[in-house]
Amino acid sequence: MPSTRRAASTLMDENCPILVSRSLGSLDLPDIWPTNCTTHDFQAVYKCFNKQAAAIIDGKSIAEEITSRIACEVRRMKESTGKVPGLAVIIVGQRWDSQTYVRNKIKACEEAGIKSLMTELAGNCKEDEVVNALSRFNKDPTIHGILVQLPLPQHLDEERILNELSLEKDVDGFHPLNMGNLAMRGREPLFIPCTPKGCIELLIRSGVEIMGKKAVVIGRSNIVGLPTSLLLQRYHATVSIVHAFTKNPEQITCEADIVVTAAGVPNLVRGNWLKPGAIVIDVGTNPIEDSSCEHGYRLIGDVCFEEAVRVVSAITPVPGGVGPMTIAMLLSNTLDSAKRAYDFT
Repeated sequence: MPSTRRAASTLMDENCPILVSRSLGSLDLPDIWPTNCTTHDFQAVYKCFNKQAAAIIDGKSIAEEITSRIACEVRRMKESTGKVPGLAVIIVGQRWDSQTYVRNKIKACEEAGIKSLMTELAGNCKEDEVVNALSRFNKDPTIHGILVQLPLPQHLDEERILNELSLEKDVDGFHPLNMGNLAMRGREPLFIPCTPKGCIELLIRSGVEIMGKKAVVIGRSNIVGLPTSLLLQRYHATVSIVHAFTKNPEQITCEADIVVTAAGVPNLVRGNWLKPGAIVIDVGTNPIEDSSCEHGYRLIGDVCFEEAVRVVSAITPVPGGVGPMTIAMLLSNTLDSAKRAYDFT
């Protein structure tokens, strides 16, 4: 494993915004096609291929820097208004991954000074129990963000439940209106889904130019794949989506300058799927049995890391890549919601 780590430039003065990604409205440009299209020679760009190992995009350190800045803003809000942002989490069932994610989110809230509440429901609970918990948090003025940990058990109607969530508190960005505004040029969602938002932040902080690049998103879930593809389009990438029914997925993927994978299949993407010099954002978090590890398993991504680092120019590790950024974006969205609620700037 290469030792080089890319943490991006994070030394910014206090007056700079917490995130470096721009508002979507400021990105909108008219579609004016050039009269003479030329073929770009990417081989010159990647002439150093295989001479050095890929840089590791250190999501953990970037997330820590963002969380620190959020904590400063929360303290400033408390000193000025006497109030702090509040996040409520609803978790249904005992999925190990959901339990882990929620614990990490609650811990991050504590570190940032954000108030957190959690409602735990049995895996066989009735749909109305989830809706009632949502309704209570919708009405609570001290709660500015509500997170329903997905996926939900199959007997629950996810669409109905998410529709009950107040648009102004949808810090996960999954409300149909938020997703619709993300998809439409000229529109600005109140919240961008946390994992896609974190992926874009990692790319920008790592100095990756998105505009005009070929991007492939592997996976089309409502949580990651779909909103990531929409967000990359808003940043003017040319986006292809690869899914389980795609023919020759390796051929499509190996043409991409940027690959974001969220298929949930360990080691799906091999080295020969990747273009020399590409940038890889691995969202996959897959537990693999390993008796040598403390909990009896270890986490690996969708990308075969050992092969990819010999081909690409930069890649996120698993763990320590996208995961911490997802939580940092959740805190950022919750802070933004509280600022709107309290008219705090």
